[in-house]
Order: sequence, then C-alpha cells, then structure tokens
Amino acid sequence: MPFSYARFVSFRNLEDSEVDTRAERIFLIGENGQGKTNFLEALYYLCYGASFRGSVDQQIPAAGSRGFGLAAAWSSLAGGGALEDSISIRYDGQTKDIRLNGKGLRDRKELVFHNPAVVFCHEDFSFAAGDPERRRFFFDQCAGMLYPGYIDSLRSYKRILKQRNAALKESAHDLLDVLDPQFVRFGLALMEDRQKLHRRFRKDFPRLYEYVSRLGRPVELSYSPSWKNERDVGSLLALLDSRREAEIIFGTTRSGPHRDRWEFTGEEGSFTDRASTGQLRLLSLILRIIQASAVAAGDGDCGDADTGGGPDPYGGGVVAATEKQPSNGGAKPRWPILLLDDVLLELDVGKRRRFLELLPPPGQGAQAFFTFLPEEPWTEYENGDTIVYRVHNGRFENQKRL
Repeated sequence: MPFSYARFVSFRNLEDSEVDTRAERIFLIGENGQGKTNFLEALYYLCYGASFRGSVDQQIPAAGSRGFGLAAAWSSLAGGGALEDSISIRYDGQTKDIRLNGKGLRDRKELVFHNPAVVFCHEDFSFAAGDPERRRFFFDQCAGMLYPGYIDSLRSYKRILKQRNAALKESAHDLLDVLDPQFVRFGLALMEDRQKLHRRFRKDFPRLYEYVSRLGRPVELSYSPSWKNERDVGSLLALLDSRREAEIIFGTTRSGPHRDRWEFTGEEGSFTDRASTGQLRLLSLILRIIQASAVAAGDGDCGDADTGGGPDPYGGGVVAATEKQPSNGGAKPRWPILLLDDVLLELDVGKRRRFLELLPPPGQGAQAFFTFLPEEPWTEYENGDTIVYRVHNGRFENQKRL
C-alpha cells in the first residue's frame, strides 16, 4: 500500500518533519549529499525495520542524538483515502521498538509480507559484477519476499552450517551425525524455493533485458545447485558421509546451498566477464524489476507456462512490448513500494524510456519514489499523480503537485 505520509526525528541529516507522500510518484530533486537517499532509506526502514545500506543502527542517528524515530501511515489509495495501517519505529541507542498499528513486533520478519519495498540503488551493481555470494544474497532476498517459510529455513540452515563448521574445525566429529539430517532438511527446503524462483527469473529475464538493451543476442540466467544430482534426504546424507574425510581435512563444509551459483550467460559463455559497465548496470535494474513484479503478482513460480499463476504485473505498453498476456482474468497486482535512487543517470535516452515502461502505469495502486539531480530532465518522467520536492540540507521544500 502507498505511503500517505512519513515522519522523521533525528534520522541522519533529515530535518525533523512530516512529509506528505499522497501520490503515485514522488520526485526528490537535489544535489548529492542533501538527504535524498536518506529519505529513501527511512522509507525502506519503515517497511523492513532495517536499512538497505547495511548500516548498523548506531550509525543512523543525527549528530548529537543517541537514537532516532520514524513513523508513517499507509493508505489503500495512492491519492489518499482511508488510512489502513500505521507504523512507528523508535531506537534509543540500544534497543529498537517497532509497532504496527500500535502493536509491538517481536521479529522484523513480520514486516516482510505486510508492505514490502524494492530499492534500486548503485550497490545493486554487485549483483551483476560481484562475487557469487552477492548474487546469492539478492536471490535469497527475493525468495524471502515470496515464500513464507524461506526466511526461517535460511536462518536455520545458517545456524546449523555454523555449528557444522565448528564441529569440523574442533574435531567434534560425532556431532556431524546429529547435525547432518537437519542440515540436509533445511538445505533441501532452500533448494526447492530457489528452483521455483529460478523458473520465474529464467522466463522473464532474457526478454526484458533484450527489450530494454536491444543487445540483439540472448542473455540467460542459470541456477546451479551445489547438490547437483541428489534430491532426497537419504542420498544427501550418503553424499555428506562420503565427503566427510575431506571436509575434516579442510575444516569446512564444502557442499550445500551456501555454495549454489547464479550466473548470467551469453553465446560466448559468461556474460558478466565480457559485458560493459552499462550492460551490467542494466542487468541489475532488470533483476529489481522482476523482483518487484514477482511480489506484485504474489507468485514466485511461473512454472513452464507462458504466464504466471498470479496477476500480470507488467501493465501498459510493456505488455505488447514483451508479448506477455494477463494470466488471471484481470485481478490487479499489488506492487511493492518502489524506491529508485539515481538509477536513470547511467542509461541512454532510449534505454531510459524502455526501462520506465516496465514500471507500473497510473491506476495500478503502485507508488514509486525517484531521486534526481537538478540538471536531469525529470519533468519528462512525470506520469499521473506526482509530487515534487526540492531537497536541501535535509529539508523538503517547494512542494509541487503535477
């Protein structure tokens, strides 16, 4: 659901204030270092109870403050309407209190499916050009937004992996017989959801990347599980047993979902090894678009059919452009909040236009926040109900509704 307002107290350099966000698109115009990204960070924090920057909470309070506060309301309509939900977050320098509709939350994961957000930022480049761990991070994030049990399975798997590695290093080998059945069970759960996720990305990624890039040759996404042939508990336990001696020598677990690989390939092999910086940047943007559309459809598995099991998230002109047809008789997708931080700068005019066509059109109940430098042609991107803010030293000035 769209934000209707957001309130900040001692959050980075943002002036203590309440900002009206009752529009489908909100443009933040300002030079670097004025607070545009801090604003997006605050919205993301309200959606998930944590920052997308990887910052620890102690780094967020404004100078001279020990803590910070955030509050917001979400409404059912982009242009206003009855308020349905409210959230408040207080951090006092040691503890964090998150309240949804006045009720305290014990675990941040309770927010994941409530009002999700997808952020497009420069750090996403690492999903394309970074190491395999960064790509696993992105796809784990996607799966956590789509499959209710994934976060718990991932937490349990990581906990047991840590215990298993400790047992290998400390020669507590008898513990492996206790840990391995749990290790396999949670690992299989992760693999199952990752394979569902791969089916959606495998179908959507090549055509959307080609639509925006006009590269003229296919770029595919592959998922390679570390456990390649074993798909049941018994065979995996046998595999681990056969590799135990080697793992004892190396002192670490050498197979499992923590070693799965996601790769982008072209006609000549690895695409990321040969792609330009611009091509890699676009790759990361397309990943985010598919992430958002999968959340909007409410279905992370499109199977082998041409359409997904939920509503078609690609509205407007992109339906014709990508030859994607509605899949469920016209039900409206529920888009996450979209936070786009200076991501259009590195695209040429044609790619920029085609990328924007992938965003939800007016009337879909979606809300998107954009940051721009003053010299950018931001007036060309207005679409439907838009509010424009000039941002200077953390202050939001000169509100204009287009």
